Amino acid sequence: MVEQHTGATRWTVTSVLEWTENHFKRICIPTPRLDAESLLAHCLNADRPHLFLNPDRPLTSEEMARYREFIHRRAMREPVALITGQKEFRSIRFQIVPGVLIPRPETEILVEAVLQEIHGQAAPRILEIGTGSGAVAVALASEAPDASVVATDIDPLPLTIASFNAKDAGAAKSISFLASDLFGAVRRSITFDVICSNPPWVPRGVVPTMPREINYFEPFLALDGGRDGLDVIRRIAEEARNYLRPGGALILQIGDGQNEAVRDIFASLGGLTEIRTFGDPAGTPRVVRGRL
Repeated sequence: MVEQHTGATRWTVTSVLEWTENHFKRICIPTPRLDAESLLAHCLNADRPHLFLNPDRPLTSEEMARYREFIHRRAMREPVALITGQKEFRSIRFQIVPGVLIPRPETEILVEAVLQEIHGQAAPRILEIGTGSGAVAVALASEAPDASVVATDIDPLPLTIASFNAKDAGAAKSISFLASDLFGAVRRSITFDVICSNPPWVPRGVVPTMPREINYFEPFLALDGGRDGLDVIRRIAEEARNYLRPGGALILQIGDGQNEAVRDIFASLGGLTEIRTFGDPAGTPRVVRGRL
């Protein structure tokens, strides 16, 4: 991107968005207009509606310099959430840093499945395995304020970020964060109404073939599901029965093509019944639930 020359002609919101959208299209960025708008809004310390309401607003030289840096980073396939340091999930803004998995829209289906499971229960207890940014735990605590949530992660960095996000969302009183490898540090004397997780479910050999946004910038530990992508799911299903109350539910997010395999794991290893699949709007299975 170069400065427009001569006279008073300057980059405006409209012109810079058009240039960036076309540039991102040329280099095959999947969502060129959305990314351009998100980066520019962050650059201007505004929201996207501000851009639509101020199309002729000129950018200062300092803003242009900052926006050029954002364009360069996105061109290198750095995710928008890492450039801006934030990601919205269920209308809550989460801080995002390198080393913490970025929340995805599909994970909202996991939240919805848990909310459906605990609907009508008094003071339900929820255990989330692998909390990452805390998106699931914070969303559940915010939307089900009478619930108590224990959220674990093996890595101290996500736990720090998740704790910050919980405080920032006003949900910290309902969530206990725990450093744990799956169930390792969870007390056996406590049982839960729901155990949920978006576990690592990508087959190890597939991770290097994924888009650079994922295989270079996302934490490998949060992606690697072992040889067939099901190693962590098997471990969770096998151990969950020790931490679920009778009638409690295990609810896991899954990858493409894993529905039948995960349902079999639930029935065989977990001894779970009433197994149900939740799909996205396109009908793709995204979440599996089973009851003890």
